[in-house]
Amino acid sequence: MDTGTRRALIVRGGWEGHSPVEATERFVPHLKEHGFEVEVHDGPEAYSDADLLAATDLVVQCYTQGVATDEQVRGLSAAVARGTGLAGWHGGICDSFRASPDYLHLVGGQWAAHPGGFVRHDVEVRPEKADHELVTGLSPRWSLDTEQYWVLADELNEVLATTTFQPDGDTPWREAVTCPAVWTRQWGRGKVFVSTVGHKLDDLDHPDVRVLIERGLLWASR
Repeated sequence: MDTGTRRALIVRGGWEGHSPVEATERFVPHLKEHGFEVEVHDGPEAYSDADLLAATDLVVQCYTQGVATDEQVRGLSAAVARGTGLAGWHGGICDSFRASPDYLHLVGGQWAAHPGGFVRHDVEVRPEKADHELVTGLSPRWSLDTEQYWVLADELNEVLATTTFQPDGDTPWREAVTCPAVWTRQWGRGKVFVSTVGHKLDDLDHPDVRVLIERGLLWASR
């Protein structure tokens, strides 16, 4: 167990299909076991509170779609740049605040589609990243039956795992397309962790996914 007290801010809400309350509650015991005091907000209004964010070591966001004001997004981005960590999974972090370019710039990837809805697919750890502290010891390939996220991303991200969309006679794409599935991002003095896996609560209970996210929360923290 870590020594000392840190502060985690959980920001949850938005589209209820991602079970923001139930999903985030899965990780509260883990945070508390590692010395975090946990505060929960049901919306992004907390991002306007500069003093709160300055005292926060980790923001765990599970807020799909929804709206954040420019002031709120700037507050979050500035806090991360000063060292507050940001972490999340699935649409709760990479399909949030679609109307905010500044938020997209901070997170480094945006959901574009999940062709076919729930589909059997693999997430593969990149072989050259197998020794990274977030994925070391995990299975090199996870077979999942859930939403497969096609995301648009940039090269500032350190991609730890990917997923590949295969073409067939009914798809408008004609070649295999590989997208990042797990990435980290340095933003000023702060760190960002994103896993695209996590649509269903069962996804979060997959052994590799659960360990990955638990590690990612601690890794991103100040």
